[in-house]
Amino acid sequence: MKINGNEIRPGNVIEHNGGLWVAVKTNHVKPGKGGAFNQVELKNAIDGTKLNERFRASETVERVRLEQKDFTYLYAQEDMLVFMDSETYDQLELSQDFVGDRSAFLKDGMTVTVELYEEKPIGISLPDQVTLEIAEADPVVKGQTQSSSYKPAVLENGIRILVPPFIEAGEKIIVDTSDITYVSRAN
Repeated sequence: MKINGNEIRPGNVIEHNGGLWVAVKTNHVKPGKGGAFNQVELKNAIDGTKLNERFRASETVERVRLEQKDFTYLYAQEDMLVFMDSETYDQLELSQDFVGDRSAFLKDGMTVTVELYEEKPIGISLPDQVTLEIAEADPVVKGQTQSSSYKPAVLENGIRILVPPFIEAGEKIIVDTSDITYVSRAN
């Protein structure tokens, strides 16, 4: 689908210079002299390189629609993660580097969304929040105020996180997977 250069928005995936690029930031500029343009910060969907590009309203670019499919996480095998297509039961292996640090949040049976372009995976989305158990938590220091201080704790998956002083080892908490922060106690 062709769109004009001034219609590019953050999150759009476009085909540019023979590659797939995700628009990260856009800034519409109308200089005092000359025509208006859209200053776009692009990130390569495959290798992560960044590029700043100017698109005039008269230029057209190819907007790419990615297919999003739900996959179920099965298990880790050496440095590969194995997922199963929820509809066809086909298995998909992705390297741990592809998922990144958030791979520590994967649990057996968890549903993730994989973005595909021409049947090739180029992105993965984990659930926004997961419930995990606290493996160990530092004791509360007397005299510490309740509101201002958080204490370090270690989750069942080995990740260190800051939690409120009232959280103790063995409790289940909800963690935000995007910035790895404590959200609340789990019921």
